[in-house]
Amino acid sequence: MQMLYDSDSFVVLHMLAESPSPEENAPPQLERHGFEIVDKRSGKEVYLDGSWAEMFQEKILAWQLNTPSQEEVEDTLERYSGLAQHPVLVH
Repeated sequence: MQMLYDSDSFVVLHMLAESPSPEENAPPQLERHGFEIVDKRSGKEVYLDGSWAEMFQEKILAWQLNTPSQEEVEDTLERYSGLAQHPVLVH
């Protein structure tokens, strides 16, 4: 897990795929990664994987080329936070 962004309103984490230790006679598993976006204001989070994660990764790569303002980042995260349905739980 790698924290990519942290502000008063949002946290973005990159959840890296971990290769499971191979077990005898176990079917192979796909390694996946994703992004968790936590909206601190609402206390909800959304996890992006698959094609959603790929689209978000493209946005991050674009940000690395053309550094956005904090307002631009927050506006983008605001759109994704509309998908958030799960309350944040601390384990």
